[in-house]
Amino acid sequence: MAVEDPSTEEKIATITLGGDADADAAVAAAKAAFPDWATTEPEARVAALERLMDIYKSRAQEMAQAISHEMGVPIALAKTAQVGAGAGHLKNTIRTAKGFAFERRLGDHAPNDMILYEPVGVCALITPWNWPMNQVMLKVAPALAAGCTMVLKPAEQAPLSAMLLAEMIDEAGFPPGVFNLVNGDGAGVGSALTAHPDADMVSFTGSTRAGVAISKSAADTVKRVSLELGGKGANIIFADADADADADADADADEKAATRGVRHCFNNSGQSCNAPTRMLIERSIYEQAVETAHSVAEKTEVGPANVEGRQIGPVVSKTQFNKIQFLIKRGFDERARWVAGGLGLPEGLEQGYFVRPTVFADVTPDMTLWKEEVFGPVLVMTPFDTEEEAIALANDTPYGLTNYVQTNYVQTADKARARRVARQLRSGMVEMNGKFSGAGSPFGGMKQSGNGREGGVWGLEEFLEVKAVTCWE
Repeated sequence: MAVEDPSTEEKIATITLGGDADADAAVAAAKAAFPDWATTEPEARVAALERLMDIYKSRAQEMAQAISHEMGVPIALAKTAQVGAGAGHLKNTIRTAKGFAFERRLGDHAPNDMILYEPVGVCALITPWNWPMNQVMLKVAPALAAGCTMVLKPAEQAPLSAMLLAEMIDEAGFPPGVFNLVNGDGAGVGSALTAHPDADMVSFTGSTRAGVAISKSAADTVKRVSLELGGKGANIIFADADADADADADADADEKAATRGVRHCFNNSGQSCNAPTRMLIERSIYEQAVETAHSVAEKTEVGPANVEGRQIGPVVSKTQFNKIQFLIKRGFDERARWVAGGLGLPEGLEQGYFVRPTVFADVTPDMTLWKEEVFGPVLVMTPFDTEEEAIALANDTPYGLTNYVQTNYVQTADKARARRVARQLRSGMVEMNGKFSGAGSPFGGMKQSGNGREGGVWGLEEFLEVKAVTCWE
């Protein structure tokens, strides 16, 4: 299979798609390595991860180039956010594992009852193309720290970064069979792994459709399934939000709530499951926000990934480009108010899978763009009149990954409102006033956005079984 550079549509590498025999061989290797790795002292596993961290840092430029070429992210973003996400998750896993009690007493009431946290076993890890090292490291690092062995199937559209990581893991001295990588597509290697009787767990990040299929496939062997799926995040902006931005010393003068929201939606060319793609604005500032969105979209530069700058790059593939074009056309067909962007390539670009940063206003819950995850730089905007209406609109989706609240957080009464809204939003995460979650915060969703958590102690526990032992002493 050819790996394309989405900026040029040119072939940059060729991978071999595995089959059932390759999946079987990888699972067998992981199964054979499991007894020794599972009983390795946690301190030794952490030491191996620390060696991996040193190697990862030393090869960061290679990793940035691989990610930029394979999925089209601009090189500046690849060097910082994309490579940095992998390093950050590895660092946080090391810190978490060092402080984790793999053996602990049940409590003072039962001093001879011991609770043991033991590795789940052989794990099938299936990752997407949009944040390659972010998603790979969120699975591989805690699985290694827990004492699991694994088979990684990276996205076939963007496998180069994962293959580079495999070299690093080998260089770090992990025992043979602990980590295995098999390239392939979902229908082939992916299906073979999720149904494999010797795989004890599947951790998958990707579409809800695929997550449903994986759950059904894994059910026959009753293996653990952890899913991080799609999203359709709502960004609730109250009328006083700009006052809060002005009061916040960390915010630039032009980084008002609407501006932040549009930029966040377009980041990584809109290819983020937690993107705030539905902007809900209090009616008194709605038209002002629409004008802001138009201005930001028009000023958002689009260009090749190899050019230094703050532009957004292409989307990952022709398939993805065509899907986004179809959904933009649906916006026009269903009479949403066009604000910016639209169909076709941006001006000046004649090849590559580039999408015009697009905004539609007056989008209602019956429209396709309200319901479906676009996974491109497309924002929809809707007004609301009351807090209760904003909450109802935000929750009007089968997804529940990340929602956002923008309001004045200086006054005590407004703090209470922000907290009240956050409690009522049906999502695994809520970000307030442009503040990102801290290191080690659990990442995951509710409803059709999935059922697992990644990051920090929660991410480590995903790969651990709990065993209760009586009469320990």
